[in-house]
Amino acid sequence: MDLSAAVWRKSSRSSDNGGQCVEVADNLPGTVAVRDSKDPDGPALLFTPAEWRSFVGGVKSGAFDRLA
Repeated sequence: MDLSAAVWRKSSRSSDNGGQCVEVADNLPGTVAVRDSKDPDGPALLFTPAEWRSFVGGVKSGAFDRLA
């Protein structure tokens, strides 16, 4: 998929200290792209908007929290 028109934004949970950050482009028709902000020319994961909403909902609900 051609991502040249993607408008990338950094996660609100990311900091500017060089840590592990992701960027999301959700301006593409029918696709949400996610990439590593430290490797902007590297690969991107592609999701449908429904898949992305499901993932974000799982994150917000704690479904992916690590168990102690």
